[in-house]
Amino acid sequence: MAQDITDIHPHVISDDPARHPLAPLTGEQSTWSRERPATYPQLLRAMDEAGIARAVLVQASTCYGHDNRYVAEAVAAHPDRFRGVFSVDMLAPDAAQNIARWVDAGLEGLRVFIAGHTTSHDGARLDDPRAFPAWEYAVSRGLPVAVQLRAHGLPQLVALLERFPQARVVLDHFARPELDDGAPYAKAQALFDLARFSNLFFKYTTHNVRESAAGASTPQAFLRRAVDAFGAERIAWGSNFPASAGSLPSLLRDARQAAAQLAPAEQAAIFGGTAQRLYTSLARTGAAESVS
Repeated sequence: MAQDITDIHPHVISDDPARHPLAPLTGEQSTWSRERPATYPQLLRAMDEAGIARAVLVQASTCYGHDNRYVAEAVAAHPDRFRGVFSVDMLAPDAAQNIARWVDAGLEGLRVFIAGHTTSHDGARLDDPRAFPAWEYAVSRGLPVAVQLRAHGLPQLVALLERFPQARVVLDHFARPELDDGAPYAKAQALFDLARFSNLFFKYTTHNVRESAAGASTPQAFLRRAVDAFGAERIAWGSNFPASAGSLPSLLRDARQAAAQLAPAEQAAIFGGTAQRLYTSLARTGAAESVS
């Protein structure tokens, strides 16, 4: 392929509810998965149209909860194009066994879902001690752990990072900080304070592109601030397709416009290199493609 771009945050939704019944984590299906679902064959076509080489599929928690079979099916069908991130109940006594089950099924990352398009779990906390055995097991397996929470939950993330310094944690959507005050983004200072944790990575998604265009902010200014704070080698682009409205080519185009003022090496990291650092089998696949 001419471009070596990796999308680290798309979702896929089956068109066969008999084989893949709904089981939304919060009890409420997300609007996007009902109104604009995309199967993995549809995602592949959109990736080809956009020029995206590979994607790391993220479990659609607000559609299937912890039933990761459709993501596993997609990865098994197209191991050259897809990697998969699964979800489990981190508080369950058998959480470690469930993590092992999905790793054995070919998935390479774990997602801990605290808040999203639907309601947050009542009283759910990222730093609940009952989840520590699952975290310990995930760390022992070398799994990158994606975390979805909002900016007000960042103190919980700090507690986890301090307790598990060997964990590779990926913060979804930069925790969607308030950005309308513009650079240097004083409202988001709690986010930038996380720079001290070298094991923390960040997903730069369509949410961030669009929300950083509000008020005194611009997408270019926010991304520059984020790269200066964390380094491009800790930031990876994710489309959030189809949860974020718009075609996949348009979502990629918007993100690339936001990154246009960055150095070429910084852009290369955000649109592929960092994903390969997190999901190391991507680098092996890319190398195989480059010599084929």
